[in-house]
Amino acid sequence: MSEHDPLALAPRIHVWDGPLRIFHWLLVIAIAVAFLSAEEDSLLSQWHMMAGWFAAILIAFRIVWGFIGGEHARFSEIFKVGGAGHHIGEMLRLKPTAALGHNPVGWISALLLIAVTAVVVWTGALLVTSGGGSAEELHEVIGWSLLALVAVHIVAVIFMSALTRENLVRAMVSGSKPAQRHAGASDARKPSLFAYLIGMVVVAAAIFGILKIDPQAFVPRSAESAEYGENQLGAQHPYEDEDDDIEHGE
Repeated sequence: MSEHDPLALAPRIHVWDGPLRIFHWLLVIAIAVAFLSAEEDSLLSQWHMMAGWFAAILIAFRIVWGFIGGEHARFSEIFKVGGAGHHIGEMLRLKPTAALGHNPVGWISALLLIAVTAVVVWTGALLVTSGGGSAEELHEVIGWSLLALVAVHIVAVIFMSALTRENLVRAMVSGSKPAQRHAGASDARKPSLFAYLIGMVVVAAAIFGILKIDPQAFVPRSAESAEYGENQLGAQHPYEDEDDDIEHGE
């Protein structure tokens, strides 16, 4: 094993905290399921709405975790890394410096993915509460934009892994990076117990809020059945008032 990968058994530095890594891979799954279930004739079509609401929970968690999470999960790290212009210059020269956490371009990518995913979820929620029309078109356009961003992100991760000779995918799985590539660096500060508690409260609050908007949010069903407010009380029977009038002889 060590003959093929000399860094496999080398000392490693802890970088990414557990909740951040769980968020990352669950969001990957949620986005993948959402896209694979987007078409009506998809075998996964019943899971499209659930995938979207699940992504909403993850985004809510990530936003809060960006302020209370582990050292390299916090948004404040953006101001500690070097400038994006300098990093892009290094990339163009094919000699980028390996960053312990996200590099400047990595932070831009991460924030864009969070923001665009949030907008996709928001437009999807509009379909549930207000129906189709322009919201449906907007949802589709932004959805494809998210897919394009994901593709760019994947290519960038492969590109940076090759140039820095550091497996970024493995780092996001294990949470650590080779110590010898980051001389003088130490393990990242871990999240506090209070942060974990707040994180759980945020997840619970997000689930509660989603169920207030869509009581059937976590029940497998087609996207069409959830549109036009069909899940809302008071929109169940369009002729209900007319029937009441007939019943009372009016």
